[in-house]
Amino acid sequence: WTHLPIQCVSCSSPYGRNLYSSLGSRCELSCDRGYKLLGRPSVQCMASRRWSGTAYCRRVRCHVLPLISHGTYHCPDGTVVDSRCEYMCDPGHQIEGDRLRICQDGGSWSGSEPTCADLEPPKIKCPASKVKVAEPDKLTAKVSWDRPQVSDSAGKSLDLMRVGPESGSVFTEGIHIIRYRVYDQAKNRAACKFSVHIEVKRCPALKPPIHGYLTCSSSKNNYGAVCESHCESGYERQGPATRVCQFNRSWSDEPALCTSMQIKTDVRTAAALLDQFYEKRRLLVVSTPDLGNEYYKLQNIMLQKADCGLDLRHVTVIELLGVQPKEVGRIKGRHLDTQVVEDLRQSLRISTSYFTMVLLDEYGMDRERFVNPASSEELFAHIEDFLLDEDERERLEANREFCD
Repeated sequence: WTHLPIQCVSCSSPYGRNLYSSLGSRCELSCDRGYKLLGRPSVQCMASRRWSGTAYCRRVRCHVLPLISHGTYHCPDGTVVDSRCEYMCDPGHQIEGDRLRICQDGGSWSGSEPTCADLEPPKIKCPASKVKVAEPDKLTAKVSWDRPQVSDSAGKSLDLMRVGPESGSVFTEGIHIIRYRVYDQAKNRAACKFSVHIEVKRCPALKPPIHGYLTCSSSKNNYGAVCESHCESGYERQGPATRVCQFNRSWSDEPALCTSMQIKTDVRTAAALLDQFYEKRRLLVVSTPDLGNEYYKLQNIMLQKADCGLDLRHVTVIELLGVQPKEVGRIKGRHLDTQVVEDLRQSLRISTSYFTMVLLDEYGMDRERFVNPASSEELFAHIEDFLLDEDERERLEANREFCD
């Protein structure tokens, strides 16, 4: 045994101390730390001068540790008793459990097997925020961007999710937030966001021409919008028909004007005169046997005050004054041929014996007759209720304060 790591714990001899090899001596055997006794733990010296049995010490070793997922370990002294094994995790993972395990005297490892947990979130980088001007004559723009850059220290596959419209979508005016989230296999999360700003360049709002209106594309004053000027019946456009809202937020060209239609009073027939107003203007024909007629004088005062209001309602006044051979016709101070005056009275069946007022629509149809003076309020109410269409009423409301 002396050459083996065996320690004699206690020996006894019937012949006294220091006579441990004499007949009948007995020894209790044990091993040094780190070794295990194999054989008899107790031997006796027999008459044959031999010990009753043999024993030896075998070095104790712990089992080889299994590898752990996403990690490894290092055992510099192997797996003998009191040797140490230290666990280490792959990048992006952290140890959970016993980092250090020691081989114990009984051949088992201390502690329990740890795990390598993926606690580090992935990395994500969104595209830069974008500002885009809406396309010409539109309030929207198409915007595209690159997929966010994602990475994970664990090197495993990642799940990328988007909250908001996808790249290549059409966006409306305003600021839109696009969010992305990325998850690794351990459900760690990272997020980023960026904005898409759609700017609509706008020109100052155009005012319609007096005695006219506008029709515009898109939202009327955004970049690329085209506005066309129209004149009301009895008015003619002077200037460019259309204006375009430009990128620098200004309108092209100069504004158009609506000027009163040029009335030809040198015609020879009533038909030629009335044809000029067909589908353009309404007519209020005022007839009196003489300028001293009280009804006419009163009506003339009221018509002078109503001149602007009648114009807004597309009404032109024709006066037929007196009787032959001194009868006179006039429109806005311009005289008509006497034959035209006579033709008008005959075609409209207007008597020369008393005051009469006839209201004609834009098609030359007789719509109302007055044998007594009518106030401007009465005339306006009748025209609005029976002669104006819906569009004309809307434009009248928009310009009602013009005459004030």
